[in-house]
Amino acid sequence: MHVAFFLLLGGALARFLLRHPGEPRTPWIIALSVVLALLYAIPSSGTAAATGRWAPLGRDTGPGDEGARPTALWLGRLAVVVAVWMVLVVLAPSFAWCAVPLFYTGLRMLPTRPALVLVAVLTVFVVAAQLRLAGRFDPNLLLAPPAVAAIATAVFLQMERQTARQRALIDDLIRTRRELAASERRGGTLAERQRLSMEIHDTLAQGLSSQQMLLQAAERLWESDPARARAHVRTAEAVTQHNLDEARRFVHDLAPADLARGGGLDDALRALAARESGERLTVRVHVDDGSRAPRLPERVRSALLRIAQGALANVREHSGARTATLTLTLLEDQVVLDVADDGHGFAPEDASVSAPGVRGHGLPAMRARAGQLGGTLTVESAPGEGTVLSAAIPLEPPR
Repeated sequence: MHVAFFLLLGGALARFLLRHPGEPRTPWIIALSVVLALLYAIPSSGTAAATGRWAPLGRDTGPGDEGARPTALWLGRLAVVVAVWMVLVVLAPSFAWCAVPLFYTGLRMLPTRPALVLVAVLTVFVVAAQLRLAGRFDPNLLLAPPAVAAIATAVFLQMERQTARQRALIDDLIRTRRELAASERRGGTLAERQRLSMEIHDTLAQGLSSQQMLLQAAERLWESDPARARAHVRTAEAVTQHNLDEARRFVHDLAPADLARGGGLDDALRALAARESGERLTVRVHVDDGSRAPRLPERVRSALLRIAQGALANVREHSGARTATLTLTLLEDQVVLDVADDGHGFAPEDASVSAPGVRGHGLPAMRARAGQLGGTLTVESAPGEGTVLSAAIPLEPPR
């Protein structure tokens, strides 16, 4: 549009000089043409500084503020440009077509009503100039410019409305993306908190509980049976080392230490049973198909081992059982881990966070681990009849 303005201005000046050489008004026409070009071409200082590029007859505002009102300086400059153009049209009607760029400048930069007033004024001058050039009345010259101006104005305003709607949609999209990103960050934070709480419960908390029991037993036997007391201390030291390995691995989001040693899930369960077995509790392991256990997915092995750790912690702390059995069964479409004990049991329907066997994160954490892999966790128990906990995790069919 800026290039069109200078082309129309230059063409009108050339036409006048070719058709009216040596007339007294020629110096005025040349001078006004130069003034009009300079007024139109010199960018506003604010626009040049804000955008870093040439912007003739641009609003004295920064980038990205299309909704801002034009400044008084810009309005005054536009008024001077239009006034100079009107004088030129009166002196030389061929300058009338320079109104087209001014027409779009007004529509783009002014509010709708003032822009329509400006368009009407410019159109009147164009019609008058064309009738003057024709030297006679011509209905086409009288009606064509207003019709073209009306069509162009309607098209421009419609485009402006569409642009405004698109801008609103983009703003909504950006806001939605920000809200979604914030929601994902919150969800990730909660998921990480849940992971850490389950890992701490299944490793550090249980290890510390075992150490406490071993050290208390050593303290009771320190005078009467020093050998057994020292054995309890050595066992507590081994538990401490194992917990240290577990802490390092879950900080780095690695597999449990028992699985990281290279064996399968059955070997890890046996190592867990050996650590948990003692004077008060004997833990046995039964694997229906040990040859297939190492081929379980790593996530499934880790989850089942953690579930076994949590279940044995509940058995040791709450059930009063003398024996517990870990049974690993691999079927065609799922793997099942059963943890059975001969303790005093409880009523599952009355289980709550504070109920026996469900202290802290125990049962909820185990259920969450199974649920993350699409599995289920069931508990069968009754007062005085022991407890059986069963975790079933589906396996992907072989390809």
